Amino acid sequence: MESKASLKYTMVGAQKARLVADVVRGKSVDEALKTLTYMNKKTAVLVKKLIESAVANAEYKKTMNMDKLYVKSITVDQGPVLKRFRPRAQGRAFGVRKKLSHINVVIGESK
Repeated sequence: MESKASLKYTMVGAQKARLVADVVRGKSVDEALKTLTYMNKKTAVLVKKLIESAVANAEYKKTMNMDKLYVKSITVDQGPVLKRFRPRAQGRAFGVRKKLSHINVVIGESK
């Protein structure tokens, strides 16, 4: 069995979020949460809450052993880009791209 959780339209770039996702992929849930607690990244807080949500979903289903859970897969996909403009010198405008991303977590039970 597996349990899923997803976070859509979060204000963080996909490339930066993948750095955190690569660290916890394949680890046990306890080890992943401990790692994310002390990681100094904005995305670490988001991924930690997302893993906790997936664990809560698994606990609600009551079909998995809570001691054997691990991060089966975690994917970070690029979302839409918000296009904004900043004023620059001599009346020019400078484009700013605010990137969004979608994070999906699947928790599985190890054998």
